[in-house]
Amino acid sequence: MVLESYKLWEQAEAEVGYKVFFKTCQLDMGPIEDKSLQALIASCKNNEIDVRVLNQDQVEEEFSGKFKLPENWVGLVTEQGGVIKPTKAVSMFQALGLKNGAILKDNAEVVQIKKGGEKGGVFVCTKGNETFWAEKCVITAGSWMNKLIKQVSGNKLELPIQPLETGVCYWKIKEGKESEFTFDANFPTFASYGLPYIYGTPSLEFPGLIKIAVHNGRPCDPDKRTFTIDALTSEALTQWIQNRFGDLVDSTRPVMTQSCLYSMTPDEDFVIDYLGGEFGEDVLVAGGFSGHGFKMAPIVGRILVDLICEGETKGGQFEHFKLTRFKKNPKGNMKEFSDQVNFVKNEVLVTEPTN
Repeated sequence: MVLESYKLWEQAEAEVGYKVFFKTCQLDMGPIEDKSLQALIASCKNNEIDVRVLNQDQVEEEFSGKFKLPENWVGLVTEQGGVIKPTKAVSMFQALGLKNGAILKDNAEVVQIKKGGEKGGVFVCTKGNETFWAEKCVITAGSWMNKLIKQVSGNKLELPIQPLETGVCYWKIKEGKESEFTFDANFPTFASYGLPYIYGTPSLEFPGLIKIAVHNGRPCDPDKRTFTIDALTSEALTQWIQNRFGDLVDSTRPVMTQSCLYSMTPDEDFVIDYLGGEFGEDVLVAGGFSGHGFKMAPIVGRILVDLICEGETKGGQFEHFKLTRFKKNPKGNMKEFSDQVNFVKNEVLVTEPTN
């Protein structure tokens, strides 16, 4: 799916005439015995994705000494990384939608979806007392998915999607070294396996700053967010930055933070399925993108269009994301929820320092 999505990003960029997706290499690192890292190696081989497994010294040589790895760690290098300018990307797809006849309604909170009666289809009702009729409806409500589904179903349905409040942090690059951490310098997107699970991207939107954050969050009501991420900028994160980058990145504290939301499923795989019940196949839901869905937006969009217009999609991707997987196994496709997401409990991040 990732490779297909990359192609669709390129097609969209070609149509609008500007770039929002910047491809680079990806560095995944961690203890050589880490099960998730070993699974990644196997996945690359199974999908015929070129991957190089580098030891500590080879990683340092590959990236000109920027990454310092412990002796028992390895680095996996693929060409499957990339950075997206999110605001510009959303604007791009909105522009393409308008060009192809879509109508955008801002600040139109959906409060109810009803069967269309004898007319068939569905009615979509907004907080502003507007009502729209359509043959089919797609719900992509993000962290508000369950709130809307409960309202639509009269509290009869609840999807296995948990909103998490999280955040991202931007750290200052050492003066004079800023250009070495950029997309143009082939600095990679990266992920560090183990506890805490840390990810980062090259400097792009904010010159002189690099995004490094922990893949975690605290369960929340999306309408009652605290917009504070102090507990997410833990000592474990600052220690990791110090250990990996030394004095090349100021690990004292982030110079900028941004609050955001994840919508997590137990297996961190997406939910794409018909709502069923009284709505049958007239209402389709897509959510639970678990912090890694944005890059997949084009391919998910194509799947949704196929399902709405044709009743099926190519490549067998649909089966993997059906809700029925949770009836067979509450944990879904394979993974333990607690193994994949670090929760913040009582405002304290449950992690261990990485040496």
